[in-house]
Amino acid sequence: MLVDAIEYLRQGGWIMIPLGVCSLVMWMLITERIWAYRRLTGGDLDLQDAVRLLEEAGPAPGNPGLCARLLLAFKSERTGDAHLDRQILRACVRRLAPGLQRYLAVIGVLAAVAPLLGLLGTVIGMVQTFQVIAIFGTGNAQALAGGVSVALVTTQSGLLVAIPGLFMSGALERRAAKLRMRLDETATVLERHLPREAP
Repeated sequence: MLVDAIEYLRQGGWIMIPLGVCSLVMWMLITERIWAYRRLTGGDLDLQDAVRLLEEAGPAPGNPGLCARLLLAFKSERTGDAHLDRQILRACVRRLAPGLQRYLAVIGVLAAVAPLLGLLGTVIGMVQTFQVIAIFGTGNAQALAGGVSVALVTTQSGLLVAIPGLFMSGALERRAAKLRMRLDETATVLERHLPREAP
């Protein structure tokens, strides 16, 4: 099995190195995002608990969930001034929101680059094939097979990296959008339960 994999990589030529690096980095970032989103949703506070903890004295619990992080950040900076507290709550949302999108653009770019690297390998393989034809004609089948092999293996590898990468990129984008909606919803509910400004 290992020998077959090494032979497969060898057939693709040097273009398999950047393709492999691209795939490795992309899947490391995808794994990190999946783990991060699970932490933000697993065991998080619901809205009723968040409102109850907002009205209680003392610091918020150190829960790794998204709503709990918002509440913890807000309560640590809260001043007691109604207008200023609303501004602080919005600032806490602005600080937490970019973390939801972290690495998603990089994952999308890596997934889009993979088929281009495969296409580059295709072009390199075709150039090698035509060079063999120019020197030996069509009589050297083994030399012709080398160029065709590079072309097909790199194209296949690029697609094998890109298709699941694009699928996961879309899924992670949707997960981040849902988390952002939850963050905004929590902030809106908490803001409604802050004391009103004096007339």
